[in-house]
Amino acid sequence: MKILMLGWELPPHNSGGLGVACFYMAKALVKSGASIEFVVPYKDKHTEIDFMKVLNATNFSEIHKFGAGAYDSPHWIRSSHNASNFLPDIRSIQKEYCEFIREYLSNPKNKPDVIHAHDWLTVEAGILAKKLTGAPLITHIHATEFDRSGGISGNQEIHNIEYAGICASDRVFAVSKNTRNVIIKKYKIKPEKVEVVYNAIETSALANPQDYDDRTYRYLEYIKSHGYTVIMALTRFTVQKGLTFLMQAVAEAISKNSKIVLLLVGDGEQRNELIKMASDFGISNKIFFTGFLRGEKWRDAYGVADVFVMSSVNEPFGLTALEAAHFNNALIISKQSGVGEVLQNILRYDFWDTKKLANQIYEVSTNKDLLQSLKNGVREEYDRISWSDIAEQIMEEFIHLTEVNNGQ
Repeated sequence: MKILMLGWELPPHNSGGLGVACFYMAKALVKSGASIEFVVPYKDKHTEIDFMKVLNATNFSEIHKFGAGAYDSPHWIRSSHNASNFLPDIRSIQKEYCEFIREYLSNPKNKPDVIHAHDWLTVEAGILAKKLTGAPLITHIHATEFDRSGGISGNQEIHNIEYAGICASDRVFAVSKNTRNVIIKKYKIKPEKVEVVYNAIETSALANPQDYDDRTYRYLEYIKSHGYTVIMALTRFTVQKGLTFLMQAVAEAISKNSKIVLLLVGDGEQRNELIKMASDFGISNKIFFTGFLRGEKWRDAYGVADVFVMSSVNEPFGLTALEAAHFNNALIISKQSGVGEVLQNILRYDFWDTKKLANQIYEVSTNKDLLQSLKNGVREEYDRISWSDIAEQIMEEFIHLTEVNNGQ
């Protein structure tokens, strides 16, 4: 089974969970017998990846894709393919990506059995690849534009691209039932076309919780020794993630129990707004911003935390919750987050219900038996969905689609 996988990032050049999910999904598919050629929109090498061929669609550094935001300007700059003053805005990168696919597939030897495109960023290239080869197209939706915009209108051009990709696909994979429902209801897609394919985590690839270094966050360890509870969120600071609601809830919980602090790991356009909110609520001394983290500081942020909160307005899945469970955190998850569909030993709330979230934070900070029960319960279930199971599900669908495509 030869798969042409179209993605936007792979570790270590990833800005979030999409690249991580693609990496481990592809690795599991290869173990299931697939041969994968994975296309990324930048030139940086992935010398640590030896299980598949990584193709570079452009000559840009991976840093360009981080700066090419879809919402940076009300008017997207467009550049001609051969312009000497080429500007790597996101639409131009996508155009380069499509040009690479056209050239690459002009060689009949490169024809795939299936095309697997991830999110709106690559569906135009997926549609082109299907047109050029006749191979079935599977679009894997990790987040819709409705999710990214926090449930509001979002960017209409992205909606158009997303809709075109979904319509052109032979099958659509959604990372949760919640995402599947959004695709069906918002884009009026037939339910039988959309299949839920959950994400998982590769526990063997994660740091051992016992490797935690208590010297990384020495002040937080100090105040924990005096009875404080560390609440944590690790995410992008965008409207989708519901962090303003979390800040309100934390402020209310602190008014009932002063021994609560919030550790915010990540960065984004809401950073200054969140800093101002902490000041306005009078809790600046209880909120800690780390910025974007990797490596040991990332591991130890999970390690120092007691409770992980996923406050998303709409989170298609949420791999960070499974990571937090691995590092022995209790979980509080918004009902709008897909990861809650596969976990039972968690607390849940509607993202907008700051009073309920505040009460839950207060309860886990004052009831140590409840806190330990949540930690123990979720640790027993967080890794029950494996990438090997997901790969088996995907491969069965790929085999079926190729048989249909070949008239078998």
